[in-house]
Amino acid sequence: MVLAGISAGLQVWKLPSAIPLLRDDLSITLLQAGMLLGVVQLAGMLGGLAMSLLAEVIGERRCLSAGLILLCLGSATGALAWSAASLTVFRAVEGAGLIMVAVTGPGLIRRHTPGPRLNAAIGLWGAYQGISAFAGLMASAVILQALPWRVWWWAMAAVALAPLPLVLAYVPRDERSRALRPATATTRIARTVRSPGPWTVGLAFACYTLSWMAVVGFLPTIYQDSGMTGVIPGVLTAAVGGVNAIGSVVTAKVLQRGVPARALLIPAFVVMAATSVLAFAANWTAVPAGTTLRFLCVAVFSVVGGAIPATLLRTAVELTPEGGSTPAAIGLIQQLFNAGSLAGPGIAAWLASQAGGWQSTWWMTCASSAIGIALSLHLGGRFAPPTPAGPRRAHMTSTAWHR
Repeated sequence: MVLAGISAGLQVWKLPSAIPLLRDDLSITLLQAGMLLGVVQLAGMLGGLAMSLLAEVIGERRCLSAGLILLCLGSATGALAWSAASLTVFRAVEGAGLIMVAVTGPGLIRRHTPGPRLNAAIGLWGAYQGISAFAGLMASAVILQALPWRVWWWAMAAVALAPLPLVLAYVPRDERSRALRPATATTRIARTVRSPGPWTVGLAFACYTLSWMAVVGFLPTIYQDSGMTGVIPGVLTAAVGGVNAIGSVVTAKVLQRGVPARALLIPAFVVMAATSVLAFAANWTAVPAGTTLRFLCVAVFSVVGGAIPATLLRTAVELTPEGGSTPAAIGLIQQLFNAGSLAGPGIAAWLASQAGGWQSTWWMTCASSAIGIALSLHLGGRFAPPTPAGPRRAHMTSTAWHR
């Protein structure tokens, strides 16, 4: 499951290092580049609940498999793009595949993972974005020095399809008894949407992704604007993405000790706001080793921020109301998550265009962190460490959401 998530996430992160090449080849503006960074999330923003209905009707395993196929098709056809508009359409196809994988992954993990390993499994799933960012950015930084971006898109189409044999071999088949009629599935989804918990988690998630996608997505461009050349911008950005995965995995261990969700979320949002101010408001060009210090600020921004997806996803899998739909809860959260991912790069690009540089980026990151903190105050939840004799599925010692 985690490999499927990573292969899906790679389709997002194959783009940032290719932006300078796309701007030259397709005459893409900075604002269009920002939309390309976010448009892969557009299908998720619009179709999370629709994909959850599909998963309930045809089964989560089939939905996951179809998502990997769509990712492959979107990348393969994207290699044939002749303009910014056509590439945007093909990226939207990839976005549809991504949301199909993202909606089904947590539910399948929850259903098929033994209780003592559930926190670790969800933590790994929460790390897939950071892992894919590291792998995608590192590989693209090296490969795009030697190969055209279109060849890279075709290679990533093959990568998208690579986990499919493993899914078919190791993920249990969808039970016929779990398949629902569309009317029944719609009722379950409606009951889930009326529950306040997924909305709270999803909006907090959006605050995180708005900042993280904007900063990490444009890092190669930011470094190149400061005079860096070659593979260095991509490698530094890959490192920033990779440490995010470390933060998520470590957070899973902390959750295993019974730490409340808000005790992790609020400090993480505070650190993201503070480090973004240091990274973008300060004039590092006038400071000796300023590039290194800015890199350290962004690295801390990313590694501490990794606590947020791990915590929110662990909370989300327990939020399905009685008689509701787990895919719908994840789908709603993904819609809000993707709204932040779509808006973040566009807002950052607009601020940079208005200010003539990246020094105003911290306005956006601080505002989103403040909203994230306010939402986190409404999240409780303490995940009890499982015992060998305990139930199959990890449980919470208090409710995951309360007013």
